[in-house]
Amino acid sequence: MAEEKMNTEAVMMDRTLELDLARVTEVAAINSAKWLGRGDKNAADQATVTGMRGMFETVDIDGVVVIGEGEKDEAPMLYIGEQIGIASEDSVAVDIAVDPLDGTTSTAKGIAGAISVIALAPRGRLFHTKNFYMEKIAVGPKAKGSIDLNKPLAENLRNVAEALDKKVEDLTVTILERDRHKDIIEQCRKLGCRIKLFRDGDVAEAIATCFDDSGVDVLVGIGGAPEGVLAAAALKCLGGEMQARLYAHTSDEIAKAQKDPHYYDLLTIDDLAAGDDVLFVATGVSDGELLKGVRFMADNKVSTETVIMRSASGTLRFIQAIHDMNKKPATGII
Repeated sequence: MAEEKMNTEAVMMDRTLELDLARVTEVAAINSAKWLGRGDKNAADQATVTGMRGMFETVDIDGVVVIGEGEKDEAPMLYIGEQIGIASEDSVAVDIAVDPLDGTTSTAKGIAGAISVIALAPRGRLFHTKNFYMEKIAVGPKAKGSIDLNKPLAENLRNVAEALDKKVEDLTVTILERDRHKDIIEQCRKLGCRIKLFRDGDVAEAIATCFDDSGVDVLVGIGGAPEGVLAAAALKCLGGEMQARLYAHTSDEIAKAQKDPHYYDLLTIDDLAAGDDVLFVATGVSDGELLKGVRFMADNKVSTETVIMRSASGTLRFIQAIHDMNKKPATGII
């Protein structure tokens, strides 16, 4: 049975699983949004994690967290290696990557763009790392095949512009607003590119490259490694492209990089999210370009907006839901 689950991707991704995962991110987002703008990012994150972990217990999967909240001794739930899901004899065996709250600072400050995210693929298909950061470049479908992280940034941007039939001066490059990116920002400005800086939440920014109306053409810079895997899963579903390279930040990571000749090897989108069937699900916490945030309405009702992506079918679904919290159990299961 286990071998059959490993080898049958088409059977593994039952259609009902998509809606089950949407319920997971919906609960996580609602829990987080209760802390929106209250200045406590730790409380927001904890509420989100608790909601997401509880809902996973209702999902019929045999799941292992490969990208999560950290090591077991650092995180009481959704830690790397944790077994989650019902895990019955007939449950599908999957890897799970989660970012219960991509945008903790945004949530605490009431800023746009926070989302709750899950990516899922057959067992052994999602890249797993304990690294904090990775260097990334991401583009949408029209620029697929035009990027190479081993080449200089200027060459990449010129190639992206050519693929999009634009002048390089008309490109919009989105970059995480951090001091470490001063050189990248300067290079982009010398080329005449427009720059869109963002403070938090690079999963949504990577996804934005796949939508013409976002105005974003390419994402570059060093961001979270977990977010990189999640973004790669989404871009695979949308037909975009992403390349990455681990970035040594801590003393332990630097020591590991010195011993491992392959530490800085280029990671393609297929290295990050392998196989033909990858699921990506996200629910908005605060308003963003991709998703509306949670709304608390009269009569104890709550509205959410969720996106579901699937690489096997190429389907992109948006779900708008209104939850009557008067009819929900105390656990918050919806």
